[in-house]
Amino acid sequence: MPAPNAAPTRRRAALLAALLAPALLTACGETDAGPGLEPGELLPGGATTNTLLGGRNAFIRPAENITVEHEPAFYTGNSFFNQAWVEAPASTGRRDGLGPLFNARSCAACHLRDGRGRPPESPDEPFLGLLLRLSVPGEDAVGGPLADPSYGGQLQPFAINDVAPEADASLTYVAVEGTYGDGSTYTLLEPTYHIDAPAYGPLPADLMVSPRVAPAVIGLGLLEAIPADALEAAADPDDADGDGISGRVNRVWDATAEAHVIGRFGWKGDAPSVRQQVAGAFLGDMGITTPLFTGQNCTEAQTDCLGARDGGEGGPEIDVETFEKVVIYTSLLAVPARREADAAEVVRGKALFGEMGCAACHTPSHRTGAHPLPEVEDQLIWPYTDLLLHDMGPALADDRPVFEASGQEWRTPPLWGIGLLPAVNDHQRLLHDGRARGVAEAILWHGGEAEASREAFRAAPAADRDAVVRFVESL
Repeated sequence: MPAPNAAPTRRRAALLAALLAPALLTACGETDAGPGLEPGELLPGGATTNTLLGGRNAFIRPAENITVEHEPAFYTGNSFFNQAWVEAPASTGRRDGLGPLFNARSCAACHLRDGRGRPPESPDEPFLGLLLRLSVPGEDAVGGPLADPSYGGQLQPFAINDVAPEADASLTYVAVEGTYGDGSTYTLLEPTYHIDAPAYGPLPADLMVSPRVAPAVIGLGLLEAIPADALEAAADPDDADGDGISGRVNRVWDATAEAHVIGRFGWKGDAPSVRQQVAGAFLGDMGITTPLFTGQNCTEAQTDCLGARDGGEGGPEIDVETFEKVVIYTSLLAVPARREADAAEVVRGKALFGEMGCAACHTPSHRTGAHPLPEVEDQLIWPYTDLLLHDMGPALADDRPVFEASGQEWRTPPLWGIGLLPAVNDHQRLLHDGRARGVAEAILWHGGEAEASREAFRAAPAADRDAVVRFVESL
């Protein structure tokens, strides 16, 4: 637990950073390479920004303006996020209920230090930090993907004792060679996913499989606080302005409101709130029932799974109070401050990022609105996302629709913190499945609406490409 004066110390640090920002901006000003820093840009999370910790612990801080009321809940939520769950019954009654089928034993197993997962690096490494979503053609009762009748909506390669894991998952890569405009070459990795030894009957021929790597969980409350009407206003589904960018909102089922609302989270914008994203992860990834999703994750074909559970009698496996504390924790993880934002190459890279059209989808800034957590209200934030769906072309397609998202559409991921991934998680595997080994490869995989931006980057001189990469890594 933090020292008694930890919250005031954070507030003083945030205030100091805010007071220093104008001086830094004045010192940077305009440069010959392009526009200088904009007001507030050094603090991408506004008053919530982590101004104290960097490096390996850059993502673990609470919002710097966290209230005295929410600080204890944050640290309790942190405990339940990071510690492993165990099979029931157990002496640790508040942490039992794992499975029967699962992908991980804790949230942190995939989001290590609140960061990002990656695909396995060898054939014998288990899938951890990367999962496979499953569905068959059709829609469920609320318009979402139709789960496979035998294997459900997510492949779970682990199980408790006396229950068979669903299957073995693996992947292989094929090298894709390419050439920059200056003649230098690059190699991309195109993944293929394999599901072997299915334990509950053969896999259907029309099974749709979508890999999803665990994203970093910083700044989620801020993204939730962006007003819905601002997202609607930014959408241009018919490309009315003729710029080739057709961002769309995804309307998804909100299990709390029992209505279709705008989706914000998940790789296809298929979760409407932090609360539902957390509940979905507890159930899908660990088999833990919650106040929002009270039913077990066993299908009718999985008789040993069904037999290992009591059907939820006695309430959810994580109680209401603890669940809400985990929601507060994941809502108030702070975004780290910018690094080297005034370096000449970074400033030039920012200008090129705009000129290449990248900012058309990776919208630099937003102003947050009303939210149940006052810490995230009325903040100028710099996440570099529009939270909209975009057609990314056939190379990145998973051919698996999710509500209104097509098989080629993905939600624009936020870029804040991306340059700290090597320090936090010892890798920089990017995109929805982690196929890209850094920022340049991620850009080179872009297609569809982003094809013109990709080609501008590919054709640019090496110095310009390096500047764009360095800018993105400063976020």
